[in-house]
Amino acid sequence: MTKLKIGYFADGPWSHKAFEKIIADPTIEVMFIVPRNDTKDMTLKGFSEKYGIDYITGAKINTPEFHSKVAAYGCDLFVSMSYNQIFKDTIINIPPLKTINCHAGKLPFYRGRNILNWVLINDEKEFGITVHYIDEGVDTGDIILQRTFPITDNDTYGSLLDVAHEGCAQLLYDALKLMQQGNVKRTKQTDIHPVGFYCGERTFGDEIINWNQSSRAVFNFVRALYCEGSISAQTSCNDTLVKIKHVALIPGAPSYIGIPGQVVGKTQRGWIVKTMDATVEVYDYTSDAKIKIGSRFK
Repeated sequence: MTKLKIGYFADGPWSHKAFEKIIADPTIEVMFIVPRNDTKDMTLKGFSEKYGIDYITGAKINTPEFHSKVAAYGCDLFVSMSYNQIFKDTIINIPPLKTINCHAGKLPFYRGRNILNWVLINDEKEFGITVHYIDEGVDTGDIILQRTFPITDNDTYGSLLDVAHEGCAQLLYDALKLMQQGNVKRTKQTDIHPVGFYCGERTFGDEIINWNQSSRAVFNFVRALYCEGSISAQTSCNDTLVKIKHVALIPGAPSYIGIPGQVVGKTQRGWIVKTMDATVEVYDYTSDAKIKIGSRFK
C-alpha cells in the first residue's frame, strides 16, 4: 500500500488520540505538525520530539510564505483536528488529496462552535461526528464519513467529551484509510438538507440559568455545562453567586403557575426550585449565599 503523507494542523485533547492512531500505522507518515498559535498544548510538541516530526509554530496559514514552506513537504493530504485558522482555497488545494477536517457535529446540522453544549441544550437524543473536506465555508464541505452516538439523560458535557475524543480519533483514522485506498464516496451536505444550521460560540455570560424555562430545559442547560474543570451553570441568590453542577428532574412534579427561580422546598441534598412549568431539584452546588425556602434564584 502506498504510504499516505499528511500535514497535521491540530491542537488539544481532540488531536492527541487521533495522532496516536495515525502514528501507529506504518503506512501513514506525519510530515509536520502545526499547532494553534496560542497553544498551551505541550503534548503535540512532545509527539513531534519523540517521532522526529517538524513542529511549525507562529503559522499564518494563508500567506504565500507559509504555502511555499508546507508545499515543500510533498504531502498527499492536510488534516485539521481542532485547529482554529480558516483555510482558504490556495492552501486547501496544495496537496493532491486536498484538506479535510474532523468535526464533532452531525453535519449539515450543528456546524460551528461548542457543539456538545448545544446538542444537550437542544435535548438531542444523539450527536454526530463528521469527517469532511474543507472548503471556504465553515463546516460546509462534502462529507467523507459520519457516525452518530446516543445521548441519554445521564450524559453531561463531560461524558460527551469523553465519547467524542475517542470517536473523532477513530473516525478520522477510518477516513484516512478510505482516502489511502481511493475509496471515498463524497456526500454533499445539501443532499442531506438544503440549509442545515450553524451554532455560535458560547462566551462568558452564557452560563447564567434562565429559570423562566421548562424544568426539562433547565435540566438540559445545567448538564450541558457540567464538566470537571470547566465553567458550571450559574445563578445568584441575594446577589451572591451560586454555581450549580447538577439539577435533577422530579418524577411526577405537577405543573403550576408560580415564581420561576423561587426556592419552594428542601431535600436531603439540596433545594426544590420552581421553573416555568414545574419544579427541579438543585444539588451539588457551591455558594456563600444563605439559601432558604422563599429565596429566589435569578
